[in-house]
Amino acid sequence: MSASLQWSIIRNNSSFLVKSLGNTFTKEPNNLTAKNAFKYNGLVNKKVVGVKPSPDGKGVLLVHKKKRGHNKPGSNFASTKLSKNSRATLKSVRNACSKSHYRGDLEEAAVRRAAALIRSQRPTAAVQKRRTRKKQT
Repeated sequence: MSASLQWSIIRNNSSFLVKSLGNTFTKEPNNLTAKNAFKYNGLVNKKVVGVKPSPDGKGVLLVHKKKRGHNKPGSNFASTKLSKNSRATLKSVRNACSKSHYRGDLEEAAVRRAAALIRSQRPTAAVQKRRTRKKQT
């Protein structure tokens, strides 16, 4: 089935849809922006890029569709763990999208998603308790 036909079927009827205040969002896997649009859809496109947090909490997983196995959805995706440092990780995400000519139109969204995930994995600084001064007599 073609991607456009699949999109016309699921764009208004999907278990992943979330409608709120006139906007339609989606919770499907490999959708970088959570917008319900054909461009960002992770189910119907032939080439898909997804960024999700690593299971161990350090780094991100870059997910893309394999060329073969479109009839086996369970093994259709390949993931790569990126956990060096933030600059190298973002460069790897950028190169995987645009330099390899995979999905250059999703480069900015993938980099933003990876940056947000890396930022959320940083340890929070402990806030020191304010000391009160003793009254001098």
